[in-house]
Amino acid sequence: VSSQVSEQAPGVFFVEGPASNWVIVTDETGFILIDSGYPADQPLVLKSIEHVGLKAADTLAVLITHGHVDHTGSAAYFSETFGTPVLCSPEELAHVQGHEKHQVGFAQVLPRAWRPRVFGWAIHAIKAGSLTAKPATAARAWSAEELRSLPGSPEAVMVSGHTPGNVSILLRAAGAIVTGDSFVTGHPLTRHTGPQMLHRMYHHEPAAVDGALTALDGIEASVILPGHGPALAMPLGDALASLRS
Repeated sequence: VSSQVSEQAPGVFFVEGPASNWVIVTDETGFILIDSGYPADQPLVLKSIEHVGLKAADTLAVLITHGHVDHTGSAAYFSETFGTPVLCSPEELAHVQGHEKHQVGFAQVLPRAWRPRVFGWAIHAIKAGSLTAKPATAARAWSAEELRSLPGSPEAVMVSGHTPGNVSILLRAAGAIVTGDSFVTGHPLTRHTGPQMLHRMYHHEPAAVDGALTALDGIEASVILPGHGPALAMPLGDALASLRS
């Protein structure tokens, strides 16, 4: 099991993990981590930080796009081991802290488990620690001002539906956007790569997901860093048009 690290924009390192991605953002003030894979990805997260010449203990913050276990997997570890602040949208806080659950359950998976791709995904998720994940109980809500003060001056864009407080994170100066699961470019359940929505069973409010993408309209970005699938060098507007075609 391994991950691939690539610098997609100056100081923006995209890490494609075994089934979920994370992003390291650096500048002269330090670095942050955006999302953190499954719990079992923790050694890969630490290795990726070391790979770009940094120390995990120096992480200024872990930003969480949403509270699903394949994105929060190492957050509790960073919080407890290094005292790293774990930050998310106010609307997502109860989810990230473990007080609420907006995760696909076996009731949704079982009727589809006969499909090889669904079965394979479910097995990976279990092996990756999804059933025993530790919530980031010390997480707190960010403010726009606090985000802007961090490396890369991140800006949160609310794209609710996947979860109540799901966001994409814009790195305006780098021309990059971390879409998390607002939309992705690949997933174990699909055969193709390119802009696509996750299967409806993954969404808290499936009917709201497509409409929520309007929050991304008009945003200038040419590097797309999804929660699943490869990075994409494509104007965000073109990716959104592809999703809607």
